[in-house]
Amino acid sequence: MNQIRRLPDDLVNRIAAGEVVERPSSALKELIENAIDSGAKRIAVSIVEGGLNRIEVTDDGCGMSPEEMSLALERHATSKLPDEAIEQVTTLGFRGEALPSIASVAKLTIESRVQGAEQGWCRVVDHGTLMEEGPAALPPGTRVRMENLFAKVPARRKFLRTARSEYAACLDVVRRLAMARPDIAITLEHGGRRIFGLQAGQALENRVAQIVTRDLADNSVVLEMARGEMTLRGVAGLPTFNRGVADHQYLFVNGRPVKDRLLTGAVRGAYADMLARDRHAVLALFLDIPPEDVDVNVHPAKTEVRFRDSAGVRGFIVTALREALATGDRRSAQSPDHGAMSRWQSEPSLGDAEQPSAAEPSAALHSMFTGRDWSNPSARPGSSLLRESTSAFSGAGLVAQSGSDLAMPQGRAEVAEDVPEDAERYPLGIARGQVAQTYIVAEAADGLVLVDQHAAHERLTLERLRAGGATEKVAASQALLIPEVVELEEVDCDRLEEQIDKFADLGLMIERFGPSAMLVRALPGSLKKAEPQALLQDLADDLAKHGQSLLLSEKIEYILATMACHGSVRAGRKLNVAEMNALLREMENTPRSGQCNHGRPTWVKLSMDDVEKLFGRH
Repeated sequence: MNQIRRLPDDLVNRIAAGEVVERPSSALKELIENAIDSGAKRIAVSIVEGGLNRIEVTDDGCGMSPEEMSLALERHATSKLPDEAIEQVTTLGFRGEALPSIASVAKLTIESRVQGAEQGWCRVVDHGTLMEEGPAALPPGTRVRMENLFAKVPARRKFLRTARSEYAACLDVVRRLAMARPDIAITLEHGGRRIFGLQAGQALENRVAQIVTRDLADNSVVLEMARGEMTLRGVAGLPTFNRGVADHQYLFVNGRPVKDRLLTGAVRGAYADMLARDRHAVLALFLDIPPEDVDVNVHPAKTEVRFRDSAGVRGFIVTALREALATGDRRSAQSPDHGAMSRWQSEPSLGDAEQPSAAEPSAALHSMFTGRDWSNPSARPGSSLLRESTSAFSGAGLVAQSGSDLAMPQGRAEVAEDVPEDAERYPLGIARGQVAQTYIVAEAADGLVLVDQHAAHERLTLERLRAGGATEKVAASQALLIPEVVELEEVDCDRLEEQIDKFADLGLMIERFGPSAMLVRALPGSLKKAEPQALLQDLADDLAKHGQSLLLSEKIEYILATMACHGSVRAGRKLNVAEMNALLREMENTPRSGQCNHGRPTWVKLSMDDVEKLFGRH
């Protein structure tokens, strides 16, 4: 057996670099965090070839003296921990590993000048070797340049991705850090091309919308809530404003960007009955919590945290999100689908008689609500597109051809109600009719409203079931004639045992039955046909993944949603004007009525400007 020996310093630094510097974006993250911790008000970031060739970060922070610069390049040397109370750390960085780790695997040039000093100082380290140092001319602040990452470590270099992929990762890092600090002006350049420039002093919601997408400003709610010493603020996208992947969920703890499973699980739980399972919310949440209640020293890259009261944090986030979304409960994604708008057909001229029209109007309506293109007949099973040539009508009077057996089309009509003077109290307007026995057409004070009657009534029925205590009824226990023993791994049994009281509130009665088994005495009434073995295994897996299970309550919510779907007004049912108006008024007074239980919009509004554009009046 080989004798135990001390590792040389250069190898120690390279091992540490393997934990901190995985790719250019991780080095960039450390450099920007240092700039933020220095008190900078302006930060400029320049990247070449996705960071593979060069990364440069310039700030106007406090700067470093030559002595401090030398010390900063030693491992575990930092100014960010004035004492040994690591649980009280408030800065982004605190390990003192970033600069020496980067310097051990790249060429690192640091130039810095302290506020009030006559000149700055420069120090160049190439893969752990000091190359040169001396005076430098620069404004107060610090400029750090990293070049040729892993140039002398080919085993690491070959694992890096293409310049385009590395640039995407760098862009994500800058976006997240810029989002957390709207009080700092941040610019980003890539290959000499300016990507964005963010001004200091922006409101949080404006900074988030500018970074994520400008459409978020019109399709989100601003949230701010406090519970004890915890506060949560941010921007939450409406359920109808969603994505197919979760890469537009930005989560921060005490200003630190994190990717935490507990927080993502809380977001999933908050949107559980408002989004389809394959869709993800767009949001940015900023949680502030006393430093002693969160452990940030979990991962070398500081991207993970651990909470002292994880259940309390998760419940707080779910409550805050649901309450915030309730303030925008009558809203859906505000803009109609652009593709659907473009498929509204205009009246053809006589010379265009043989040309096919763009699409049926009903196809455009379907597309607005579902995002699908119904203009193709093959996309609509059992339907056919019946179009009449303009030659069937005279150009002047629209009179049927003589001798034709076709009767003029007839329609039902009812006396139209006047738009009330206090129309602003009725944002969904007054019903004017029904299209394709599916969509209600209403006139509001500021435009034309189209309502998907089934999706709308589905949400109303679900909220009615909840308000009537359906959740408690669904969660009522159904005792098993013979209690069933479910064998699981011991650690899974431990996790389930800790949550026995919470499961009992939902109607699931279980108890410990030996080291590696649980005894199931009763199931929730709505899950009485469920397989106990599979149910408990799913719950145990969910606890292992998220720390606290929302899976059972989600199952109950799914059953409520199923009941609501089957008890709702179906597409294809004729409604009279009174029924339509009753539906509109109930929508205006029902939480979360802007989207159905699957995350699709229940209504869209065409402003008068949109309508006038369709007729060329704008």
